[in-house]
Amino acid sequence: MGRVSKAQAEENRRRVVETASRLFREQGTHISVADLMKAAGLTHGGFYKQFASKEALVDEATTYAFAELTRRHEAGLERHAGQPDAARRAFIEAYLSVGHRDNAADGCPVAGLAADIARGTEEREARRVYTEGVREFADWLTSDDREDGLARLSTLIGALVLSRATRDSPLSEEILTAAREALTAAD
Repeated sequence: MGRVSKAQAEENRRRVVETASRLFREQGTHISVADLMKAAGLTHGGFYKQFASKEALVDEATTYAFAELTRRHEAGLERHAGQPDAARRAFIEAYLSVGHRDNAADGCPVAGLAADIARGTEEREARRVYTEGVREFADWLTSDDREDGLARLSTLIGALVLSRATRDSPLSEEILTAAREALTAAD
């Protein structure tokens, strides 16, 4: 079996980071390297050719997830050019939807990674990226006339986490509706 080209190695690494980002948000960072590599369509042995450790991958996957969140914010601002309040409102409505609740893998890294980041050590890159991402998200949610971004973010994250935890009951959608109405009424 021959060596892979530099381009193929870069593509493999990108695929592992993207897959890890999705799986970590959906299942947590405790997923095994073997399962992660299988999900990426690669062999377990190739992992350590790409990454120094699983922790290094957690750091990189967290960075990837927050970059993806930033792209979503920017895309929303582009769709609602010159109307940041409309962009925030549309984002809140999509965020507090059944679709987002049921699709953690492609969902918000703030909600999806919170428990794992909280259990990690403070000096990790993932915690730094997470903390900066939370601040940027809160700033993006802040209304022009109020300093309400942290309260809005806390409501979004809390509602999403609670709705996921109560998914098989009517309470789940009630939580999403109540938070969505509270946040959009403020606009």
